[in-house]
Parts: sequence; C-alpha cells; structure tokens
Amino acid sequence: MIPAPFEYVRASSVDEAVALLGEHGDDAKLLAGGHSLLPLMKLRLATPAVLVDIGRLRDLSYVEERHDHVAVGGLTRHRDLESSPVLAQHVPLLAAAAHSIGDPQVRHRGTIGGSLAHGDPASDVPAVLLATRATVVARGPDGERAIAADDFFEGFLETALRPDEVLTEVRIPKLTGVPWSFQKFTRRAQDWAIVGVALVRNGSSGVGLVNMGSRPLRAVAVEDALASGASVGEAAALAAEGADPPADLHAAPEYRAHLARVLVRRALEEATAR
Repeated sequence: MIPAPFEYVRASSVDEAVALLGEHGDDAKLLAGGHSLLPLMKLRLATPAVLVDIGRLRDLSYVEERHDHVAVGGLTRHRDLESSPVLAQHVPLLAAAAHSIGDPQVRHRGTIGGSLAHGDPASDVPAVLLATRATVVARGPDGERAIAADDFFEGFLETALRPDEVLTEVRIPKLTGVPWSFQKFTRRAQDWAIVGVALVRNGSSGVGLVNMGSRPLRAVAVEDALASGASVGEAAALAAEGADPPADLHAAPEYRAHLARVLVRRALEEATAR
C-alpha cells in the first residue's frame, strides 16, 4: 500500500499546470483532492513519475449562474456543490448527487473535476452530466475546448481529456423548475453505488446510469420510450437495454439490471410527483 517514488510539483496557475503536463508527458498526473488518484497509486495501479498539484488554484473553485447555464469550476469541492444556493435553485439534481458522495470528509476534499477526469462508471456525478447534457471545458496548450458529456467518457477510467489538458469548468443547462430525481442503491450510505440513476424530465428526458457499464452511460432506450409516449412502467422496463453491467463481489450483472429497472421506475415516479 505504498506508492512508487514520484516527484511532486505545485502549480501556481492553470497555465503552469498545462506547461508542466506538456513537459513531462504521460509521466505526469494532476493532483486535486486526491480521492481518485491516491488509492490507485497506493495499489500501484497508477505509477506517475510526477504529480502536478493544482489543489490550491482557488480561481477554479466556484458555482456561478450564467445566461442559460450554471458554470462550476473544476476544483469545486463536493461539499460546495451540495450546499450551493445557485445549484439548489437551478440544478438541484447535481446538489443531490453531491450530497450522496461518500462521507463529509470525502466531500470536503474531493472535487468535481477530479471525479469527472477519473471517469469511474461507479461515480455519481458523471451520470448527472449525461442526464443534463452538460459540457466539460478543458484547457491545453492550444487553448480551451468544450466537450459534450456524451463524448467525454470513452471507456473504463478513460476520458476525452488529453494528457496535457486541465479540466477547468463544467457547464450545466439551467433546469429551474424541471422535475428531477436521483436514486442510488448501496450496501452502506458511504459506499459506491451498486446502481444509481440521475434523471431529468424537461421535454426530452435525460437518464444517466451509475455502475451499469465500463463507462458512465445514458439509458437511451428509456429516453426514446418516454419520447414516444410510453408509460412509466414500459419505459423503466428498458433501463438495462444497451448496458453491460459488471460482475463483482457486490452484485451479479442480472441483479444490477434488475436494480436499474427498479430505480429508473422510482426516479420517474418521483419526478412525475414533483
């Protein structure tokens, strides 16, 4: 449980972090809250030669209301998400998902950017981004680029971020007054979800799934069924279509598929009642 030797560098700005990533290439990893990277390093599943610490870049910690969306800085901690009055008004789904993450110690250290860049399909926040059709902003040596949530998660622990880019911002469309629901089934309150569901119903419904494949994914069959006028039960029955739920010590794929159908139905019923 001891990481391999590494060099530590603290970046004083995003530009410096980008330059350090460019200098060290694949040997470098960004360190924000550390809750995703450090466990992998202790198990030696990740062995970066250089850690670039961006945890003190306070200009990347914010939640701001913009014209048609809410902007969240990449280093905004989960605790700030769950307690944000801006999110409570305009994107309560994200605040609810943040509240469900781990325990208070984790929420006070973990960041939204670190969670997304890690790309873990068992993480809660990616499902929210998929359901809300959010956008991720990355900055690299060639400037900024915006990446749609649907294009951001590419595989198991793989994202569209390039090795020399920093995730600087997340932009979520305003969902003021839009019915929503976040459902999560765990063994214990602070555990990773066995299965989770993030849902919004704003004309064209969005349904994001947690821990139902090798990457975060949308329940497209459910969305299409709802758009075609299907009932709650009919749509929920399609929750596992196109998914590839994993098998582990906590659940078999068949059990996860069953949970997905149950939780999507609960989410649809809760959203309908709002």
